[in-house]
Amino acid sequence: MDKVFIISQKKQQQADAIATGVELASALGKTAEVFDYSYESFSGKECYSPRLAAAAKLQIMKQRNSDIEAQLQSLKIDDVPVNTVWTKDLFEHACHHSMRHGFDLMIKAVQDADHYLPVDWHLIRNVKIPLMLLTDNPLNRANSVLMAVDLGSDKPIKQQLNHNVIAYARQLAKATGCVLHLAYVVRVPKILRDMDVINPRTLVKEAHQRYQSQLDELGLPQDNIHILAGEPDLCLYELACRLRARYVVLGARQRRGLLGCVIGNTAEAMLSRIRSNVLVIPADDQLVTPSV
Repeated sequence: MDKVFIISQKKQQQADAIATGVELASALGKTAEVFDYSYESFSGKECYSPRLAAAAKLQIMKQRNSDIEAQLQSLKIDDVPVNTVWTKDLFEHACHHSMRHGFDLMIKAVQDADHYLPVDWHLIRNVKIPLMLLTDNPLNRANSVLMAVDLGSDKPIKQQLNHNVIAYARQLAKATGCVLHLAYVVRVPKILRDMDVINPRTLVKEAHQRYQSQLDELGLPQDNIHILAGEPDLCLYELACRLRARYVVLGARQRRGLLGCVIGNTAEAMLSRIRSNVLVIPADDQLVTPSV
């Protein structure tokens, strides 16, 4: 354990996953390892000649390895292993390899939040270790960690997820020197708010009273606890911007199939607009809680 799986791709992202990943791994007291993914669909002579295709593949991987080694040297980093992987299915290899070889954090930069690649959605829904997605449009002077929990759920898996989100957020805030904040959103559909059927202020006040004992156990200053009413993705986005959150930590139920398409995940709904790095904690009973 205590290993960080850093994903690098041929197409360069605005966020530098390698530099940021290595720095964060050091802050967390973990060792970093870079996995550079490449794949090309050949045309022309390589398409019809397995020998030429193999030579072209070898040349591409060799060049990518050389580029990453040069980047690590420019960063004065000489102890980070680099693995070049040729595969069309990045998420399958990353999910399987990270679990099999004892990694406990995966880091990947997003290429464009407005046009998320399918691999990002596949990772969110299938990865079994915490996944950090680095934003391509970070907030200026961001210096806080915002953790989102669901205080109102009595389901064991949700309670375990809350526990893991809090533990990972504490660890991240301590390692990066950021201020820790907590958010809980009482879900209120927009149509009900617009019809004035429900008073959001009343819901927020009641939630403070109902969960005060749980909140007291966290030991956070009252100003660092935020209970809101509305749609979770929008509320968390606005709060993250207001607090200038460098990181947002939240859990994901990883719904799949038709249920996932209809209901989705709060993590997925947030990603198209968020300007913070997002640490997604999967709902896995086997996930090891970090020590702080």
